[in-house]
Amino acid sequence: MSSGGHERAVDEERGTESKQRALALRALAHPLRWKLIDLLGTEGSATATRCAEALNESVPSCAYHLGILAKYGYIELVPDQAGREKPWRLTSRRQDLSVEGLGLEGELAAEAATESFLDHEFARTRERLRTRSLEPAEWRDSCRLLGSSMWMTAEEFAELSEELTELAVRYTGRDEEPVTRPAGARLVRIFFSASVAPEMAGRRSQER
Repeated sequence: MSSGGHERAVDEERGTESKQRALALRALAHPLRWKLIDLLGTEGSATATRCAEALNESVPSCAYHLGILAKYGYIELVPDQAGREKPWRLTSRRQDLSVEGLGLEGELAAEAATESFLDHEFARTRERLRTRSLEPAEWRDSCRLLGSSMWMTAEEFAELSEELTELAVRYTGRDEEPVTRPAGARLVRIFFSASVAPEMAGRRSQER
């Protein structure tokens, strides 16, 4: 194969990979699929029947959406399980919504997936805030809802984001190793968003 032919083949392969990645991201643009991912992450594994029971959905609906998640590699069947209905598990606890190198199609797919994820996240947050008063004081008093805006450089912003990330994932190893969980441990959700405000129209010209 000539160098030109090889380059075209590589470009075609990259194009196919980008398209598949965009389709995989698009598969996450559905609220029930995020609920299923959340449930499998919490319980370790679950059948379609168990998912339907926990999420108040129909078994056929859960089975369909589990199949879509499996098609794009987000979940897999638990091997060597007895019984007619097989349980599913996550292939990874980290879902990558980045769009680097995916072009416009991938960017739109990631945007749709992110919006669906945020809808799920905020719905879960609202529900927990509504029921916070029912929790024992030692749990209720540690719940936080905080927003803070501040002026900083790009370097300071990067440093702060890294520090917050390290804090947010400090105990995630206990997800896959239940024996490492201390007595009395409960599932706690930490969610943070770090974003930069867009430049206001006319601001830069006024500062010069």
